[in-house]
Amino acid sequence: MSIAPEIVFRDAVPGDEGIVAHFVRRLAEYEKLLHEAVATEADFRTALFATPPRLSALIAEQAGAPIGFAVWYYDFSTFSGKPGLYLEDIFVEPAHRGRGIGREIFRLLARRALVEGCARMNWSVLDWNAPSIAFYRSIGAVGMDEWTVQRLEGAALAALAA
Repeated sequence: MSIAPEIVFRDAVPGDEGIVAHFVRRLAEYEKLLHEAVATEADFRTALFATPPRLSALIAEQAGAPIGFAVWYYDFSTFSGKPGLYLEDIFVEPAHRGRGIGREIFRLLARRALVEGCARMNWSVLDWNAPSIAFYRSIGAVGMDEWTVQRLEGAALAALAA
């Protein structure tokens, strides 16, 4: 499947923090987690464009209108001794799905990961999200079923720090 020539993929630039915030909320809504999406445009501006940046973003556009995005950051594998690219979020507007846009975003990030010397790409998916899981399997991703994600946040994080 080829991407329509009018689809443009570009790195986020200052001023795109509203686009990123919009797509994060769209993804949170899809994942039934909108109540957790409290990040502001200012938060994204700082994360994307401060020194050092903590987050990177790619925007997919058609005729100048944003239709999808991905945000990622680099982590590190002590086992391989190499960085990894951690894909935090990816979202393509439902009206534009099935056109290869998500696959192209993954292809562009995989290329970026290799250029940056990354040993791997990682991301999480909700276990009920069968369409996304099927897509991830189609591009060669494997589930890490033997690993479970752990999280420390809010009051528990503050209590441990105290």
